[in-house]
Amino acid sequence: MKVKLLPTTFDHNGCASQRQHLCCFVIDDRVAIDAGSLAMATTDEQKQSIRDVVLTHAHLDHIAGLPLFIDDLFAALEKPVCVYAAREVVEILERDIFNWDIYPRFSELQNKHGEVLQYEVFECGREFAAAHLKIKAVKVNHKVPTVGFVISDGTAKIAISGDTAEMNGFWQIVNDEEKLDALLIECAFPNDLQELACASHHLTPKNLKLELEKFAHRGECPVYVVNLKPRYCEKVVAELKELRIENLHILRVGQVYEW
Repeated sequence: MKVKLLPTTFDHNGCASQRQHLCCFVIDDRVAIDAGSLAMATTDEQKQSIRDVVLTHAHLDHIAGLPLFIDDLFAALEKPVCVYAAREVVEILERDIFNWDIYPRFSELQNKHGEVLQYEVFECGREFAAAHLKIKAVKVNHKVPTVGFVISDGTAKIAISGDTAEMNGFWQIVNDEEKLDALLIECAFPNDLQELACASHHLTPKNLKLELEKFAHRGECPVYVVNLKPRYCEKVVAELKELRIENLHILRVGQVYEW
């Protein structure tokens, strides 16, 4: 399984930055987990191969690239882009994004080949297939209905927390897995913004350390931190290093990880 977090921001030289405004993971160049930078940071080859988009929730940084991705490909799509999401997320997309005021309702449109957008509603705790992957959605603790995922390609298996604050149900599901190759978990704000983190349902380094104490695979499974708010990225990284958490890494934007 090859996983890449797509870049979303640029430094003063115009090169891709490690600071992350939007969220979009591409797996094996075939499946996108969230769609924040899906239209902006995918290669031409990825645009031709990605037809399955799996969403954690409907916040803008996780869906911003989806309308543009479908728009770019509209005439050339030989099969629809399939969006996998919880029912609440599909309803939000249709009401607030694909509503003819913000963007066309692609679910009502066709090109010469047929439909261009199709929804697949998943239920938490039940495994579903997206392309070659088996995925299980798990509820997490965010401000809006949000899920994390356990994802397998038949050989490797990873877990992704999505955006979350303190949680228990996610750990119960993840801990039941016999083996995990990687855990990707968020840590958005530094410790001195604990109040903001609580209000927005995100983690700080201090809280992340407490959460990882619930992780039965800690020590044997590498943990990668994602979703660092760009303004506080360096500070969060420094605070995480001070905690000396075993087998903890910062997921590098634009780097391909293989498990």
